[in-house]
Amino acid sequence: MVVKRSGVTEPFSRTKVINGVRKACQGRPVTEDALAQLGQRVEEAVRASGSAEVAAHEVGLAILGPLRELDLVAYLRFASVYQAFDSLEDFEAAIAELREGAGHSAAEGGGTGAGSQKDDRGRGGAAEVPAPADTAG
Repeated sequence: MVVKRSGVTEPFSRTKVINGVRKACQGRPVTEDALAQLGQRVEEAVRASGSAEVAAHEVGLAILGPLRELDLVAYLRFASVYQAFDSLEDFEAAIAELREGAGHSAAEGGGTGAGSQKDDRGRGGAAEVPAPADTAG
């Protein structure tokens, strides 16, 4: 069971996870199969906790890792809503974190998780995170 912020509980739904991630992946080169694999990984992570109830926040955290491996732009979209980004600085900090992690992922061989994609979509895809434009005026 998933405990929402309101205190309401509902059964875990892999479909709900996939539909939420699908929104973040809109317009991105992510296949339905990759979404299904991500949903399975999230469900496995939630069930592996061994708890009868898990906070909705924990489900969100379980989504972030696999989504980051799948597509960096979709990850940023999802994280911006999930983590309630409210400023440009929040996005800049997240992008900086992705850039720092990209070097480590490339050294690890990058994109080896279930549902991972080759080229610029997965881990180590620094090309997915462009440098911010100079906004000084």
